[in-house]
Amino acid sequence: MVLADLPPEEYAGASTVAEEIAAPKNYLGKLLQSLSHAGLLESQKGFGGGFRLARDPQEISLLDVLEPIEQVSRWSQCMLGHGGCSDESPCALHSGWKVVRDGYLRLMRETTLADLQRQQTLTRNAISGVAATVLDPTRPGDA
Repeated sequence: MVLADLPPEEYAGASTVAEEIAAPKNYLGKLLQSLSHAGLLESQKGFGGGFRLARDPQEISLLDVLEPIEQVSRWSQCMLGHGGCSDESPCALHSGWKVVRDGYLRLMRETTLADLQRQQTLTRNAISGVAATVLDPTRPGDA
């Protein structure tokens, strides 16, 4: 989200992003490199360098971000490790896991970074509106 909020042509360093989201710098740096190798981020070394999105936030799903890190595509395998598990020959967890997995993957596939930006803006505006109402000096009795 930090990178999605950057102005076009601007980069953010790993330490800046790490500080903003309260994440360990070394760990985040490795994640950003993985996303860069996957083609989701562009990176630039040197002064003014760092990372930025390689595509518009509307074109990047949460699954795009999650796959290079978690390899969720492998979740099609059996939860219990049975090699022959399928709809035709299910294990004890197959039906339940399939519902959870498919719902989760659908959410990740259908939600974009732009969707999260919109929701974040709505939340900030709602919080600002509540704060403005509570702190309105023209309504001292309400504070």
